[in-house]
Amino acid sequence: MEMQKRKLGNSGLEVSALGMGCMNLSFGTGKAVDTNEGIHVIRTAFEKGITFFDTAEAYGPLTNELLVGEALKPIRKEVIIATKFGMISETGINSRPEHIRKVAEESLKRLRTDYIDLFYQHRVDPNVSIEDVAGTLKDLIQEGKIRHYGLSEVGAETIRRAHAVHPVAAVQNQYSIWTREPESLVLPVCEELGIGFVPWGPLGTGFLAGNITTETKFDSATDLRAIFPRFTPEAIKANMPVVEMLRNMASKKNATPVQIALAWLLAQKPWIVPIPGMDKVEYIQDNIKSTNVALTKEDLLEIDREMSKIKVQGARLNEGLLSMSED
Repeated sequence: MEMQKRKLGNSGLEVSALGMGCMNLSFGTGKAVDTNEGIHVIRTAFEKGITFFDTAEAYGPLTNELLVGEALKPIRKEVIIATKFGMISETGINSRPEHIRKVAEESLKRLRTDYIDLFYQHRVDPNVSIEDVAGTLKDLIQEGKIRHYGLSEVGAETIRRAHAVHPVAAVQNQYSIWTREPESLVLPVCEELGIGFVPWGPLGTGFLAGNITTETKFDSATDLRAIFPRFTPEAIKANMPVVEMLRNMASKKNATPVQIALAWLLAQKPWIVPIPGMDKVEYIQDNIKSTNVALTKEDLLEIDREMSKIKVQGARLNEGLLSMSED
């Protein structure tokens, strides 16, 4: 079955209904995969209909962009590449105009392309006005270096201010069935202004797949979840009812918990495009099937009803990362 397409708001950017978060191939949730294996996974995703690939200079750092660039070079014109600037351990949060330009040039080289489809500010820089950031990105669009720009982990007011300078194509904040912060202010402003929304962590950084237990160990050297409050053994135990709810709905729909979690996001708005992390070919197969799982109004009400009975324990990120987020 052919992959459905979605438009990211009014930007004109048309992408596969499900994108691919490429970070996990290089960084964040365990050891990096072998380069050839990474290329194989990315190209398999494309063969199965995924056309939207997400990376960032911070992933690795730098190695994920190199991998994505090599994997997509033969099919560059058939895909949409999103990457990010302004949050990397070497330079910290930095959205000074000259730095944005420098990162754009370096990302173009690593990605082996002469344009970036979607260039996100990774985190808001408290030292640089968002108007200056959006103005610089507008210039890069006019120069043909980037085609669209986006904002990540951002609040509604910042979105409005940036959009007034040049239209924001997409907002990428963490959003999933157990991380609902964007619903109060950010999703309404995206709808009002015609901005696409790209949930990162749509599977709860792996928890919603149902394979994590209180016995699961996260390697503090390679896995960010080792420092996330939601992934302590106590929080995992307390949050298991979320997985049980997904399993119950999955059994009714002849689906998997992963497919229900992604189908729930897809059912929220037609301009929402989740980007689950996929570092194995079998994950791609499982995730893609979510685009054919139809949740009825009654199903969605039931999920909301069941979730309202569960008190999710643990912050979604550690304090350091949360302090960089506006939403």
